[in-house]
Amino acid sequence: MTSADQTTPSQTVAPWITAQLHSLLTQRGHAWLLAGPSGLGQYELALALVRAWLCDQAGPAGACGVCASCHAIDVHAHADLCVLCPETVLLDMGWPLGEKAQSEIDSKKRKPSKEIRVEAMRDAVEFAQRTSARGRGKAVLVFPAERMNVFTANALLKTLEEPVGDVKFVLATDAAHLLLPTIRSRCLGHTMVWPNHDTALRWLQAQGVPAPQATVMLRASGGRPADALLMAPVSDRWRLLPKAVLRGEVAVFKDWTGAQTVDALHKLCHDLLALKSGAQPRYFEVADLPTSGSWHSLSDWAKSLAQTRRTVEHPFNPGLMQEALVSQAQLALNSKP
Repeated sequence: MTSADQTTPSQTVAPWITAQLHSLLTQRGHAWLLAGPSGLGQYELALALVRAWLCDQAGPAGACGVCASCHAIDVHAHADLCVLCPETVLLDMGWPLGEKAQSEIDSKKRKPSKEIRVEAMRDAVEFAQRTSARGRGKAVLVFPAERMNVFTANALLKTLEEPVGDVKFVLATDAAHLLLPTIRSRCLGHTMVWPNHDTALRWLQAQGVPAPQATVMLRASGGRPADALLMAPVSDRWRLLPKAVLRGEVAVFKDWTGAQTVDALHKLCHDLLALKSGAQPRYFEVADLPTSGSWHSLSDWAKSLAQTRRTVEHPFNPGLMQEALVSQAQLALNSKP
């Protein structure tokens, strides 16, 4: 689960993002790598950075939000900004695809890619070498950067090390360890800041999430507010989920994707193992967790879920996948010590 509001002006982004933006704008560099767990606002910070770099009236606080440059970014039509994402992400966010890619997808020659394609990276490198259209330089935003395969990353390396003209790069990721070391070494690193609990709760409530619901979802997301916001529609089922899984009720995952189902079960397994070891659960309240399951069965379940994560984006039948996952969970939870 990830979050990205590509049209939000820099003045209205979350306060912990704004604080980091102010800090980064005081530093010099042509390539940044924003890294940290999902749900902390890597994309939002990256977009706020490029808005400030390209803004006609930028100040210490970032972009003005009202100039022609800011408006062009809002409508996804800035001539000096290249947003480099997997095609599935671009479509979800409303950013335009390249003409050739759009034609291939429209004609059903292929499906939108879940990786950043090497062809798109070559187009971005060519973009970086062109003269700025508005005269304030150019920016390339790569998100999520870990979706570059080795060929795509290698296509970026030389330009990242020796950029031509006034171009800046910002790479955003929640899996920096998957990037090539040569990519990481060519960027200035920034570790995303975790907001404190009260700040995150206030932000969620400002997004229209009622206070009790915000509390549940912030815990469910492990304290990651952007992920919590995405989970808000299922908040009414979260506290019921552990014991529903114990009873084998697949319906608790109605309308969830395979990835969301695996993520929720992994969190449940984590908390049950935490209880077994005498620690406090992270994602669920103690009162909502069953007391069944042995250390051995829960450990085996955790290993199986980790393996399932690697293939969860394959085109499985979601309903059958959920039935299999819940059945596996039941076996683990009903195992005797």
